[in-house]
Amino acid sequence: QVQLVESGGGVVQAGGSLNLSCAASGDTFSIKTMGWYRQAPGKHRELVAGINSDGLTNYADSVKGRFTISRDKAKNTVYLQMNSLKPEDTAAYYCNAREYGWSAYGFSEHDYWGQGTQVTVSS
Repeated sequence: QVQLVESGGGVVQAGGSLNLSCAASGDTFSIKTMGWYRQAPGKHRELVAGINSDGLTNYADSVKGRFTISRDKAKNTVYLQMNSLKPEDTAAYYCNAREYGWSAYGFSEHDYWGQGTQVTVSS
C-alpha cells in the first residue's frame, strides 16, 4: 500500500509560479511511475506530467516549457514546478503513483491517488 499527500497549491496571479509536492509513504519500493493529473469542473482528468523509474518524463502539450516534474528519491517526493501560470491551469491537481507486478493472471497494475490540491490562477 502507498499513501500520497500533496501540498503546495494555492491562489496566484497569472504569470506567477507554484511548486507542488507529493510525498509518498508506505510500500514505496513498489512504485514504478509517478505523475501529476489535473481536473477542472466539468472536464476529464488529464495527465499533466509523468516520470518513470528511469527518469524519463512526459508532459501535456499545454504545459510544455512551463512545468517541470522532478523527484527526490531520498525523500520519496515528486515535485511539479509550475511557472508562467495561466487561468486555464486552474484545477484540482492530483498526484498519481503506479505499481505493477506479476499476478495469477499475468502482469497487473494498480494506481494510487492523492487527495488533491487546488490551484487557482486569477487573471
